[in-house]
Amino acid sequence: MERETLGSRLGFILLSAGCAIGIGNVWKFPYLTGKYGGGAFVLVYLVFLVILGIPVMTMEFAMGRAAAKSPVKMYQMLEKKGSSWHIHGIVCLVGNIILMMFYTTVAGWMLLYFVKSLVGVFDGMDAEAVAGVFAGMKADPVQQSVAVAIVVILGFYVCSKGLQSGLERVTKVMMLLLLGIMVILAVNSIFLKGGAEGLKFYLLPDLGRMRAEGTMNVISAAMNQAFFTLSLGVGSMAIFGSYIGRDRALLGESVNVGLLDTFVALVSGLIIFPACFAYGVEPGQGPGLIFVTLPNIFNHMPLGRVWGSLFFVFMSFAALSTVLAVFENIMACVMDLTGWDRKKTGLICTVCMLVLSLPCVFGMNIWSGVHPLGPDSGIMDLEDYIVSNLLLPGGSLIFVLFCTLRYGWGWDKFTKEANTGRGLKITGWMRGYMTFVLPVIVLIVLIGGVF
Repeated sequence: MERETLGSRLGFILLSAGCAIGIGNVWKFPYLTGKYGGGAFVLVYLVFLVILGIPVMTMEFAMGRAAAKSPVKMYQMLEKKGSSWHIHGIVCLVGNIILMMFYTTVAGWMLLYFVKSLVGVFDGMDAEAVAGVFAGMKADPVQQSVAVAIVVILGFYVCSKGLQSGLERVTKVMMLLLLGIMVILAVNSIFLKGGAEGLKFYLLPDLGRMRAEGTMNVISAAMNQAFFTLSLGVGSMAIFGSYIGRDRALLGESVNVGLLDTFVALVSGLIIFPACFAYGVEPGQGPGLIFVTLPNIFNHMPLGRVWGSLFFVFMSFAALSTVLAVFENIMACVMDLTGWDRKKTGLICTVCMLVLSLPCVFGMNIWSGVHPLGPDSGIMDLEDYIVSNLLLPGGSLIFVLFCTLRYGWGWDKFTKEANTGRGLKITGWMRGYMTFVLPVIVLIVLIGGVF
């Protein structure tokens, strides 16, 4: 069966960026920036994005393009006979599945909040009542299960329509709308009365705040965010590398994806901080910011229902872009393993994912007595820990070693693939850094995540 390819370079960049852009960009990056010194944190983050995230992404793209296979078959095409690197291909598939076991729930929350905003559920509510809506939603297994089912069925339906006519076409439209809606929301927030203080808090470097939190803590947080924001380590990027031609060198494409991902993260802060300061709300609240604080802020805005609905459309697009990208990876792996066509694969994956998503949903209500990681933890926390703390950094370490060691694919083959085509290229001086320094940085992230 002839391998499908993407129809355009724009499609490749938007798909890869769509995979990277998710909920973490919207609440975690602004929250960390506010906590760790504003513009000072942003500068440290950008340094780690360049020295950590972009090299690993280039490696994933190169492996995918050279093998022209999904992660589950990629290593077999590239590794030396008798080696065991291919075991990581199966781990990649498992990682993508576990990621979607909880991410589909969060995507479902975004859809539910969009509908609630649109029909005016939050109108006239105080902060306590808004918090009650979030708690009530989590406690209702039926409401959440329906939302998850919509996400799963819609996602696999789009992917089963084909690479160009389904996934690429839908993601292009969705990502361009996402970027447009973000700019509109940011402009509205920036011009709110009192919003200028939020911009100062967000963008001006504050070394005092940085020192108060501990410089090493700031560096650690920036390193982790630069790493996790790009969804590296489970082959999510390798799959899109396998669908592109050889007319562009891959380091430049990784930079483009990193820039788009960072743009979304930065603009999210322009939406959130001015609004928080304009209405006297504490911005450093993590996920609660989105589901409790922001609906309360929109309540006080002129045309609040419009702004609230627009915000949750944007959030839904951010979540769904990741869902579609990872579903494509899962489907590609299953097709490579079984030889099934897209329609059959999509149908079977839909049924399996509907079942596998239920533990996360039930962990907040029916199975709320299950605490796998100690008091107050739930099934979602366990699934998130496995992916974020173990599989992403562990998988990235394997990618780095495979591309730099002669026992793996090796530096020469990796750079030959990565440098094929026009654009930014990997040069000889980078070899020492990528072979000896980069693995140590990724190992530090892994050890920090485990403990």
